[in-house]
Amino acid sequence: MSSSPTHAIAEYAASTSLGALPHEVREQAKQVIFDEMASAHFGRQQPAGTLAARYVASLSGPQESQVLGSELRTSAPLAALANGTAGHADEIDGTHVVGGHPGATLVHATVALAEREGATGGDLLNAVVLGYDVGVRLIAACGGMFEVKERHHLNADFLHALGAAVACCRIMGLDPEHYRHAMALATFQANGLRALFRERQHLSKAFCNGQYAMAGVSSALQAATGFEGCDDVLGERHGVFDAWGADDAEATVTRGLGSDFAVMGANFKFIRAGQPIHAPVEAALSLVARHDIKVDAISSVEVGMPARPLRVVDNRRMHNICAQDMIAAALLRGGLPLHESPFPAVLDDPSFEPLRSRITLVVNPLLEMQGPDNRGAVVTITTRDGQRVTERVDHPLGHSNRGGATWDDLTTKWRAAAPDHDVDSWLAHARKLEDLQHAEQLSGVFAR
Repeated sequence: MSSSPTHAIAEYAASTSLGALPHEVREQAKQVIFDEMASAHFGRQQPAGTLAARYVASLSGPQESQVLGSELRTSAPLAALANGTAGHADEIDGTHVVGGHPGATLVHATVALAEREGATGGDLLNAVVLGYDVGVRLIAACGGMFEVKERHHLNADFLHALGAAVACCRIMGLDPEHYRHAMALATFQANGLRALFRERQHLSKAFCNGQYAMAGVSSALQAATGFEGCDDVLGERHGVFDAWGADDAEATVTRGLGSDFAVMGANFKFIRAGQPIHAPVEAALSLVARHDIKVDAISSVEVGMPARPLRVVDNRRMHNICAQDMIAAALLRGGLPLHESPFPAVLDDPSFEPLRSRITLVVNPLLEMQGPDNRGAVVTITTRDGQRVTERVDHPLGHSNRGGATWDDLTTKWRAAAPDHDVDSWLAHARKLEDLQHAEQLSGVFAR
């Protein structure tokens, strides 16, 4: 491979094919695509998804690509914007062990452009795997999600726009030079200051993923038109690695390409909450069930976590990324059903605020030592009569380090989340994705 990291990625990307993907990688990617498209269909009815659809409907453009969960069709960049936003509208979409929400950007950019280009299901599948390989490696090359957030004050997901650009170039069958320019053009269109996490309603947080998806599509189309960026946006002076890269950035971004597929690190969610909240909720619900603890008997709930994830979910304004809010709601309601949000209704429960005030997050030294970025938790519940019980969950349900998800798991998830929709048709099309002559056959079943 070339000594230039951007050249190396471009040359690799242009050479990828469905036939080179192992069976388990194809299956994992199909599950990811299905889950992300279902998340966008689901999120269309959430505030961010509704606003995004309303916005793109107000703009003119060719009817190239489906706005999932609606009858609306619009241009590929705008469909990517709407679907990426809806996909992350209510924290039901997947995450990744390296961090962030790659699918909300990568899947929706690639699907939208695949429709526009008349690509096959196999083309789509290969491109999504490629997008993960690039986007995830770029975050790792910049020190990981928390390093990007804490040191550079940026939402690390913006780097997935470059992965989306590469995936879209592959859909279009462009030559390596176009890939290089598309990656550069994507950096000019995607960014996101970490201050967005201070909003209240999970609108901008969702919109950013849609914006990154649109940037990926737009940059590939611009490169194909003849726009240029620079030949080595990753390694160039003042480029990505100069600005944000770790010491071993160039080696990280190319290591394992073609053999270590990043999509295998995708995590699936089974509650509508930020990923660091999943293990605490699972542990807390397990404790009260196993020990027959009544909610009004709880004196305190202590949640031990690594420091970085703790800071993400400790007393946040947004309910579904606030651990205290989600744990209290889960305990009061005996769980967090996917088809409904506990908020704002649970706020009127007179038991909610007193219980919430008894939930404390603390740094757990053992979890911190084992992995400062991990998503495990140790929950200790103390009752008014002095009973003290503890449970540790290292990896929540659906996490790749716990085995990820099966098709049966995803079937159960989406039948519960979307009981009024034809989930079986969604599944049937996703499971035979590589056999579909047109990617539009898949997106079509996710229309209203």
